[in-house]
Amino acid sequence: MNDRQDPYAHDPYAYQPQVYGYDAYGRPVYQPDAPERVYDVYGQPLQQFPAPEQGHGYDPYAAGRPQQPYDPADAAAHQPQPHAQPYTQPQTRQQERIPRQAEWQDGPAAPAEPQIPEPRQAPDEAAGGEVAGGEGAGGPEAPVYRTEQFSFVETPDEESEDVIDWLKFSESRSERRDERKRKGRNRYVALGVALVLVLAGGLAWFFLAGSDQKKGAGAGGAQQRDVIVVHLRQIRGGGSSTALLVDNRTTGKATTVLLPNSLAVAKEGGGATTLGKSVTDAGTGATRDALNTLLGSQIKGSWRLDTPYLENLVQLAGGITLDADTDVPGAKPGDDPLVHRGSGQSLNGQTAVAYATYRAAREDQTRQLARFGQVMQAVLKKLSTDSGAATNTVEQLAQIPDPSLSVKDLGASLAGLATRARAGAYTTTLLPVRADGTLDGTAADQVVREVLGGAVKSAGRDSTPRVSVKNATGGPAAAQSAQVALVNGGYTYLDGGTAHGQGASAVVYTDDKRADDAREVAKTLGLPVSAVRKGQGAANADITVVLGKDFRS
Repeated sequence: MNDRQDPYAHDPYAYQPQVYGYDAYGRPVYQPDAPERVYDVYGQPLQQFPAPEQGHGYDPYAAGRPQQPYDPADAAAHQPQPHAQPYTQPQTRQQERIPRQAEWQDGPAAPAEPQIPEPRQAPDEAAGGEVAGGEGAGGPEAPVYRTEQFSFVETPDEESEDVIDWLKFSESRSERRDERKRKGRNRYVALGVALVLVLAGGLAWFFLAGSDQKKGAGAGGAQQRDVIVVHLRQIRGGGSSTALLVDNRTTGKATTVLLPNSLAVAKEGGGATTLGKSVTDAGTGATRDALNTLLGSQIKGSWRLDTPYLENLVQLAGGITLDADTDVPGAKPGDDPLVHRGSGQSLNGQTAVAYATYRAAREDQTRQLARFGQVMQAVLKKLSTDSGAATNTVEQLAQIPDPSLSVKDLGASLAGLATRARAGAYTTTLLPVRADGTLDGTAADQVVREVLGGAVKSAGRDSTPRVSVKNATGGPAAAQSAQVALVNGGYTYLDGGTAHGQGASAVVYTDDKRADDAREVAKTLGLPVSAVRKGQGAANADITVVLGKDFRS
């Protein structure tokens, strides 16, 4: 009976019928017609019904058992819940399996919490029949339920394992992706740090190199120079011309230093000779050593350039152009000049050799040297600045190279000189020499210091000191006596020429490292130690001696 059928359903004072139980659908049963179909709130069938207390009636089916007093709180607890779901969905065959596989794999498992079946009406009950397996409506035994009426714990199957595997795969894939990102960030950070370090090192090197270059510019010895000596040998006449080709890599400038044949140099075995005679008699090697001793330079090699090879070199360069300071006459009287005086004169190989070797009657050799210097500078300006191409040009000359300077080294030196000549950073200068062959004081010192860097290159403590002797006694015998004493004492003698009469002799050193050597030189020459002092001496010597009238030969 529902609220519509019961007119007193909302009357609080109206009689409320006693609830004896619930049917298969969870509805309250007030008066059971079929006791076997009545269930309690836990889904268990009721065989007997509790008798109500006085005022609430009695249980007609409670015969044979004691009556329990009625408890309103207990009755309220047995009321059906508003959200109870008495009917569940049919279970699958997978759910009919044993809930816990560990029971037969690892032995009997701990008893699980019992599952409370939710009763549902069987299909035959819907048709009015009895529960399958029962003994009838009045039978004493509980009805039998089918498997689909109960809920079992669902066991993991292959699909769930696949899901777990997929989750693991997704997780590991994400971890690998994150790891790659992390490593990528670390690489970028490391690359950035490396770039910063490289830039910092480069800047530091740049500033330090610039500082060293500035220092080197102020000190000749700190500059890097490439020096070779070239000897122009004339096939006809037997004369020679000598020049130093200097490439200063520190300043980016190059210079041709012309050396007069009258320059006095030391010869092997002692004594002195002129540069011209040394080239002819001693050869290129001995002459190179004598020049290094005299100038304090570092000449790395010798280049013997006979006139036929100079002619071929000009031809390979495609001819040269220069400003001629004189007319060069033809081979026979009355012939047209080979070279006309004037600016912008174009010369081939033959005319270039004629101009480089021409020396007029009663003309100083320095004028001829100047013309040779013009030809050399003009040739260098036409050569390639590429080391390989310059070396190829030297190879085409087909000359036998000096052992001190290979074809490859010569080509590299010529390429460097060509770079300076094309850039307009090339000059030609003459080493000043007195009539007696000695260096001409201050002018020569400037060339030696600034161009060759010989003055500031102090020899080592164990090297043989170079001693320049200037005769100021008024007679030639003193210089000869000093030369013999110094050579026998193991020193390198340099002729410093003569000077006006001076009363007291002097022994001068520039570098403090040579102070002891200066005292030994004074003893060797029989001069007092008081004559030794520090000062400015000859540019090409470690120790300078000025012989005064107090010198006794």
